[in-house]
Amino acid sequence: MDKCREEESRSLLPFEYKVYAQLAGCEGIPDVHLFGQERGYNVIVMDKLGPSLEDLFNFCSRRFSLKTVMMLVDQMITKVAGVHKKNIIHRDLKPDNFVMGAEKQDKVLFLVDFGLAKKYYNPSSRSHIAYREGRSLVGTARYASLSSHLGIELSRRDDMESIGYVMVYFRRGSLPWQGLQGVNKFQRNERIMEKKLATSIEDLCAGLPEEFGSYLQYCRND
Repeated sequence: MDKCREEESRSLLPFEYKVYAQLAGCEGIPDVHLFGQERGYNVIVMDKLGPSLEDLFNFCSRRFSLKTVMMLVDQMITKVAGVHKKNIIHRDLKPDNFVMGAEKQDKVLFLVDFGLAKKYYNPSSRSHIAYREGRSLVGTARYASLSSHLGIELSRRDDMESIGYVMVYFRRGSLPWQGLQGVNKFQRNERIMEKKLATSIEDLCAGLPEEFGSYLQYCRND
């Protein structure tokens, strides 16, 4: 692990632990059993979990049946809605961050990795996070919402839009902006944004049940 990654890990884990504490008891959120330091490193011990959806997707030759996609998306939306009820948005929803449970919970989907999570609502002041522009891209570019690419402050619907891209990815096997390259990360993300903006929902969801397109359209509507 290089120095930058070490420092990032040390700074993110305490924050992530606080988020897990706020989400304690939510369906599909692993329990934290220990948080502390060991030899100068932050350590977090959580429930034992199974493979990620990305792992299972690769195991299934990168194509899930329509029934499997719908069953998974139903659980994804339920889990993310539970997080939103706690006034938190995840901001990095992707197949790697959805994992199956282990042993007796091997049919239960869990949501992990809250390092980029953020409060979107303050119940004390009853105020929603303010609309802002000029923000940096948050999360993984492949599944990021259009608002994230455009530098707009994220809200609940951006999490839901990311689920829409995951849904299409699982059924089609890939996304149109997948595999784009650039001389650096910034240029690559710019190319992904350009392709995402140029791809209509109709083209993205061509050959899929109309509900795929309806879902994404609903997420993107103002």
